[in-house]
Amino acid sequence: MEVKPRAELVNYTDEPERNVAAAARLCHSPKGGSQLREEMSSREVERLVRKVIEMGHTSTLEHTYFYFHIICSRVTSHQLVRQRIGVSYSQRSQRYVSEDDFDYIIPPTIARNEQAKKLYKEKMDSLQETYRNLLKEEIPPEDARFILPAVKTNLMVSYNARSLRHFFELRCCNRSQWEIRTIARQMLSLVQKKAPVLFENAGAPCVSRGYCPEDDFSCGRIDELNSREGDN
Repeated sequence: MEVKPRAELVNYTDEPERNVAAAARLCHSPKGGSQLREEMSSREVERLVRKVIEMGHTSTLEHTYFYFHIICSRVTSHQLVRQRIGVSYSQRSQRYVSEDDFDYIIPPTIARNEQAKKLYKEKMDSLQETYRNLLKEEIPPEDARFILPAVKTNLMVSYNARSLRHFFELRCCNRSQWEIRTIARQMLSLVQKKAPVLFENAGAPCVSRGYCPEDDFSCGRIDELNSREGDN
């Protein structure tokens, strides 16, 4: 069955921005962390969060975590797990969970082409039937999975806020692969609702840093953003 890639915010550190601000203040205060969290005003929290991000003192962001449930293809899950620092992953196993009725994701370029979509779905149905027949022949799932395509998978992923901002810089960019970009932008939208100051300028480098590192491969968005600033 066809499914869409998506991200769900399962849980996150209580008062994420206050955590970051308290950690930043603790470095220069004789008071304890709990006292600092309680005493700081909302305005001071916002000011400190913006200051540490602007100054690049982002180690304090590591004290705040966000937990996601992600549904994507195994193509994209292999890209996700390449980021290791400040991130933890748990993924559904194809050794222990049967894929005899697997779901899959159709890339937009294929979905827009009726003939290509027909060929794609026919092949998925064929592979699914072959997988089921292998299981009937008492082939263990860990071996039968060798014929599987980029089927849907489920992951639980946790990021500290520093790693999450780095992830957004890499994967919200228009030049990133479409599926992981879709998921990254969903994740960014979700965390901006919970920590708007912490992630107010998060995203691709053209948003977070004000420049594009892609040079001749730039999508041109930086020019659009600069033009908007000029109009203002």
